[in-house]
Amino acid sequence: MDSKEKNKLKHIAIIMDGNGRWAEKRNKTRIKGHIHAKKSVKECIEFCLENEIKYLSLFAFSTENWSRPKIEVSALMSLLDVVINDEANNLMEKNIKFRCIGDINELPKKTVESIEKIKALTKENNGLNLILAINYSGRWDIQNAVKRILSSKKNNILENFNEKDFEKYLSTSNIPDPELLIRTSGEQRISNFYLWQTAYTELYFTDILWPDFNKKELNNAIFEFNKRNRRFGKV
Repeated sequence: MDSKEKNKLKHIAIIMDGNGRWAEKRNKTRIKGHIHAKKSVKECIEFCLENEIKYLSLFAFSTENWSRPKIEVSALMSLLDVVINDEANNLMEKNIKFRCIGDINELPKKTVESIEKIKALTKENNGLNLILAINYSGRWDIQNAVKRILSSKKNNILENFNEKDFEKYLSTSNIPDPELLIRTSGEQRISNFYLWQTAYTELYFTDILWPDFNKKELNNAIFEFNKRNRRFGKV
């Protein structure tokens, strides 16, 4: 990615899909796919650091994922605890700010404690913003924003209310909308992720399963992004 390309992207969002299928293709348990996927996360983080991309959003666990087998969900939560704690020093060394969006109060207590700990530890970092979406859905985000608006004590809150005002109540307040959304595994939908935020986001779908996604594949997605003419409704 040359300097011209670097300036075109501030925020990349990724729907990390295909861990289970990757494992099943290799006659392994689904959780093995999730474990192997850590390598892909690290490669994408390194790529963003190398190319001065300030925001990386990773869709890790949706509100719909609770319907998966309990043993898989439990293993995912345990894996999340381990990864967060293991990567604490690395995040600090690389000046990465960890952020989390979603209804984390529904998560296991230990997982919530791990999330809050790493958020507090990295809150002063000003490099890459790593945003993990856990127990998140776009519909939840919008609904939650409306609830916050209705419960606001400001009597004139709806006077001259506009889109920018509404965005202040979303979980992504102060985070720019992603210019590029990538989904792996061949599925071509956004699955209730960033419904408001992706109004004019470029979508990129790849057949690559998430555990096989790497810097080269991310660069391919950005190469395709840079060929597109983003008109934002204009001629």
